[in-house]
Amino acid sequence: IALVTSAHAMEPNLRWFGHSAFQYTTRGGKIFLIDPWITNPKAPKGISFTHIEGILLTHGHFDHVGEAFDLAKKFNAPIVASFELTEIAKRHGVKNVIPLNPNGSAKILTVTVTAVPAVHSSSYKEGENDIYAGAPMGFVVSDEGAATFYDAGDTGVFSDMALIAELYSPQIALLPIGGVYTMKPAEAAIAARSLQVRTIIPMHYGTFPALTGTPAELEVEMKRLGVRSRVVVLTPGQEVTLKELAAVK
Repeated sequence: IALVTSAHAMEPNLRWFGHSAFQYTTRGGKIFLIDPWITNPKAPKGISFTHIEGILLTHGHFDHVGEAFDLAKKFNAPIVASFELTEIAKRHGVKNVIPLNPNGSAKILTVTVTAVPAVHSSSYKEGENDIYAGAPMGFVVSDEGAATFYDAGDTGVFSDMALIAELYSPQIALLPIGGVYTMKPAEAAIAARSLQVRTIIPMHYGTFPALTGTPAELEVEMKRLGVRSRVVVLTPGQEVTLKELAAVK
């Protein structure tokens, strides 16, 4: 997968910042961030934005909320998250929020965001206290004229991933593979089998020593199960078009 060039910069694309932080850019150049911990150890230095149209938060843990509240306030970008997490965001000065729960959808400009379940935990740290931040979620993102993608958030594998495939038909899935707090490659391969997407982008691995799962292990496990989806490994800062990710190889 090649880096995005200016020749097709207006193709809708995904950019990975390391860990679970992604930027989705629409055909019209609108920017949506997912779990924007853009100061994570793997992230490129000096990431900045001139505008942001939406911020999606899968759950309340620090390595996913990241700099979301500050960015939301700076650009008046709506935060899409669980009801409880949007209430926390409001207490931190965020004015624009869109609370969702699983199977709820919201449309921002051309982009429809649908919340789906995740199997994980969710809390937000304020001082010494860990505050309940609502149910963890994943998101299915569909945009007019672009391939649909599924960001699983932090999750273990669960059988209703097959229902996500049936309901929303994503062609691309962003799956955690690091282990300990999420799926390991063995479980992520089962998730890939349930989802039947064309491309898997691994995330939530290698950021900390505990997250030992690797994309190579995922590929081995998928091959063992006969899963035909391909694995596309991004390097932090790399962009790739949805068109490339959804192409049949």
